[in-house]
Order: sequence, then structure tokens, then C-alpha cells
Amino acid sequence: MFTPFAVLPLHNGKAPRWLFNRMVKLADCIIDLIIKEYGVKGLLHRLSDPWFFQSLSCVLGYDWHSSGTTTVTCGALKEAVDPEVDGIAIAGGKGRASRNTPKEIEEYGLKFGLTSSRIEELKYSSRMAAKVDNSLIQDGYTLYHHNFIFDEHGDWIVIQQGMNDRERNARRYHWPINHKSLIEEPKKRILCNTRSPRVLDMTSSKSEENRRICLDLIKDDPRRLENLFRRPPPGSQALLDDYFGGRVLRKSLIMPRKVNWKALIAAYEFQPRTYEELIGISGLGSATIRGLALVAELVYGEAPSWRDPVRFSFAFGGKDGVPFPVDKRAMDGAIGVLRQGILASKVKESEKIEALQRLRRCVPEIPKARLRA
Repeated sequence: MFTPFAVLPLHNGKAPRWLFNRMVKLADCIIDLIIKEYGVKGLLHRLSDPWFFQSLSCVLGYDWHSSGTTTVTCGALKEAVDPEVDGIAIAGGKGRASRNTPKEIEEYGLKFGLTSSRIEELKYSSRMAAKVDNSLIQDGYTLYHHNFIFDEHGDWIVIQQGMNDRERNARRYHWPINHKSLIEEPKKRILCNTRSPRVLDMTSSKSEENRRICLDLIKDDPRRLENLFRRPPPGSQALLDDYFGGRVLRKSLIMPRKVNWKALIAAYEFQPRTYEELIGISGLGSATIRGLALVAELVYGEAPSWRDPVRFSFAFGGKDGVPFPVDKRAMDGAIGVLRQGILASKVKESEKIEALQRLRRCVPEIPKARLRA
């Protein structure tokens, strides 16, 4: 039976160098083939597909269920890609490496001949994608890995991952190419094996009115806003779940203890025209965003979405239609591309057979004949 969800438990340590080197070599072959057959944009589309990415990780030889699926596979892809030859660049990485993202975007952008304004747009998109998944989707997962992948035309995707120490697992966020908005439902896919019972999702279309109220609140006197933050909830108000780290603690409304009033004053002086401009203000973090959303609901009755946007699959669903029907066409396409990449690679015949066997284990419902060399 095709497994309808991705389990990514946290694993410590590093991939051994002998394995990582093989992953880089095979990744290089598969990337070259995809670019040749489908173009750079075709590669971006496939890497933004969580099931394809998971399958690629398995084929390269990494544990299918480890949190390292994201970090090690992205690291191998980054080493395999040559921006000047392939026309695609991978900026950022895990931990401290993620802080180099703006510098690397500028470095690769100049090599691609992108204008300075376009490079600044890419830096902004990278920063906002991280802020959205860290602050607008408050699911208890803290980002520790961020890869910003873009081509010589300025098209981009994001693959990033967050950690939840309490749950001891990871959650991966995929941003697709050509999304219409950075704020409202950018059509990203979120992978994790657990769904939190109460998650503030300010990116949901159901949060639109709440976002509008938040913007209006900012344009008012900060001293009045502070009074609203300190106001106790009315007795007739429907109670909300207070939570910490994705776990429900009790039924009550408690405003965040840490609110960045300097950032709120800066926002008031700036007078943002859109919610995107509001959250783009430096220092306006998850606690302040949450506080504004709660005030908008308590005082003005405009509730945001409290539904966890996570998806439990590799984007193909389950055979019984839960959480949604299997997309057989997409599944076959991913398998075909990976199989073709393995066969066209310049690795040893024994390594090709091993890679095909890993692909077979990844999609156990697929007959062996369709994967055979």
C-alpha cells in the first residue's frame, strides 16, 4: 500500500562522506537529464513537488523517513549544481548556512546578469517566505533550514524545514514556482506526520478580514492598541485555545507576553498600506502578529483561521482517497523521470541497480518490470 504521509523524525549527526559523495554524483546526472528534457523551469517545478523531492532523496540513497531527507538532499543538490553551466542556483542551507542566503542570492544573481532591482526582489522573497512559515503559520515548528532556489530568469522556489522539539519531528515547507501571493495561500505544500489541533494560519483566505482589521489597528494610536492588548476577554466571548509549541494547554485567551512595542510604533509611523508591508517590518515577530490577530477577533469579532494547513502526503494522496485521491499521472511522471535519470547516469552498473531498487522500495505498488533496467 502506498504510504499516504511523510514521517520525518529528527535524527542527529551527519551523512557519511562516502554516501554524500555518491549522492552528489547521482544528483548531478539526474539534474542534467531533467534540464535537458524539461528545461530549468521543469527542474524547479519538480523540486517544488514534495513527493518528487522525497523520491529523489530515496534514489540518492538517504533514509526515506529522516529529517535529513531535506537537509542532506538539498546539500547534495547544491554541490551538484553549477550555476554558470546549469542556469540554476541554490542559496542557503541548514543552520548558519541559511544566514548566507542574501549574500549568495546576490552573488549568483550577478553571475546570471540579473538587474540589481530583481536581485533585491529575490532577497525580499527569500526573507518573506521564511517569515511567513515562521510567523504567519504558528504551528510550533521553528525553521532551521532554508534553501532559496532560482534560475537565470528570476523564477524561484523555496524548500525549508522547521523543528518541533516536543514532538521530536520535522515539518517541511515547499513553495512552488509562479505563486500569486506571498501572503494569502501561496499554494505551498507542508509535510508532517502530525496535525496540531489549533494553529493560527494568517495565510488562509479565511483570515482575510482578520488581516484587514490588523492593518487598521496598526494605523491607530499605539497607546490605544496597548490598552486593547491588556483588556481581559469579555465573558460572552467564545474561548480560544492557548497553546505552546503546538500543544493545547487550556481553554483561555492569553495575550502573548512579549510584544515588540518598538516595532508596533515603527509600523504606526510607517503606515503600511497592505498586510504584506506590515509583516515585512523588522522586529514584527510571531508574538506580535498573534496578539494583533487575537485583538481583531476579541474586539471586532473577525476570527482568523485556526486550522493546521499541513498535508499528510507526498502530494499524491492515499488509495482510499484519504486525505485526497492518488494523482496517478503525477506519480508515474515522477517515477519515469527518476528512472530515466538513473539509467542515463554515468555511475557504475551496480550503483544504478541499487538506485533502481531504492526507487522500487519508495513506490512499492509499482510493478518491478516498470523499474527494471
